[in-house]
Amino acid sequence: MDKAETPKGPAPKKTKKKTSSAKRITGKNADLSKLQTKLNYKFKNKDLLAAALTHASSISQTKKSKSSDKAHEEDNERLEFLGDRVLGLSISAVLLKLYPESPEGDLARRYNNLVKRQTCTEVAKDIDLGQFLILSTGEERSGGRTKSTILANAMEALLGAIFIDGGYAAADKVIRNFWQDKISQGEKIELDAKTALQEWAQGKGFDLPIYTNLSRTGPDHSPLFETKVTVEGVGDGIGKGHSKRVAEQMAAKELLEKENVWPKES
Repeated sequence: MDKAETPKGPAPKKTKKKTSSAKRITGKNADLSKLQTKLNYKFKNKDLLAAALTHASSISQTKKSKSSDKAHEEDNERLEFLGDRVLGLSISAVLLKLYPESPEGDLARRYNNLVKRQTCTEVAKDIDLGQFLILSTGEERSGGRTKSTILANAMEALLGAIFIDGGYAAADKVIRNFWQDKISQGEKIELDAKTALQEWAQGKGFDLPIYTNLSRTGPDHSPLFETKVTVEGVGDGIGKGHSKRVAEQMAAKELLEKENVWPKES
């Protein structure tokens, strides 16, 4: 007796493996583990990190109109709202401790300088946040990764995400780390020693200042830069800081102090 033939039918469908949100959000170029190393903070909920990096342009109108409790299906606007408040609380607490005798007006001026959009953008650039953003094709083509507004908003959203994921202490630690130079320098950075040095050199008939990066030490999440500024015919100054911008400011300040143009600290 012939063996019964197995009836042929449609081939069983292959079950597609679900792609985790962590894989979907990394894209071709972004390495989110690298960002977490820079922050010195590892997210327990990777969807929160994804949401913080997601610009509204990357969410379709249809998707945005649907209610969802999944963070990775949302843009970062709500987290930005929260992060702005977290940043404000952290900076306020630091200033009250640093300046126990300062009047409210002085504290307010310092506070506004530290939480303004420009400062948030500078911090975002310090950690190269732009490369990790999730943008629409159109926003990508228009240079969205370097736009100040997008960077500042994403930085605040990131702080909001850390607050939800790890609590206030975790967010406060990140803020104190990346804002520490700006907090410690206070008015001196606001006065802009680089601009003062350039104007002074030009007024005296010297060449423009030349800045040279001497070294970069420390871990990725908290690097320390050393920079030299030279004005031909005058001399040079050395500065250190946790960003190139701050190191350059401090170098310019040192040279101005040598020339008795910038008041020395007592």
